Amino acid sequence: MEIFSVRSSQSLLFKNNPNNAKSSKTSDIEFETRAPAPVSFQIDDNSDEGPDFTAVSPGELRNYARQSFDSGVIDQNTYAAISEPLPMHAIDPLGNVIDLSSVTDGTSFNFLDYYKSQLQIATSIGDPDEVQTLKSIVDFLDS
Repeated sequence: MEIFSVRSSQSLLFKNNPNNAKSSKTSDIEFETRAPAPVSFQIDDNSDEGPDFTAVSPGELRNYARQSFDSGVIDQNTYAAISEPLPMHAIDPLGNVIDLSSVTDGTSFNFLDYYKSQLQIATSIGDPDEVQTLKSIVDFLDS
């Protein structure tokens, strides 16, 4: 049994060698061309409303945000903030700790309320950059 390398050498000695110039070992290899893979998540925009952001998985939210970023609806900072994974724990506006460790890419989560509460906290702390980013996320989710 013979084993042949699928890599080819770029050296001139390899190309100019008469034994390698017309190798029948690689002449019958054909490459198949495939159609592009379908997009795994599509939003059906039958109305002017987006998906229900009170019950959407993190993976679906990222895909929707990617489509919105590609179409120019949201800017790069908003897309980057939405694409970040959720923290394991967060604080609500009343100071209670919220356990987010059970939220995975396949579980539904209320992102609208989460980002609204984070916006309220950032506003009370007074971080203008965080407020601006969270405001653009809430505006995107609420529209």
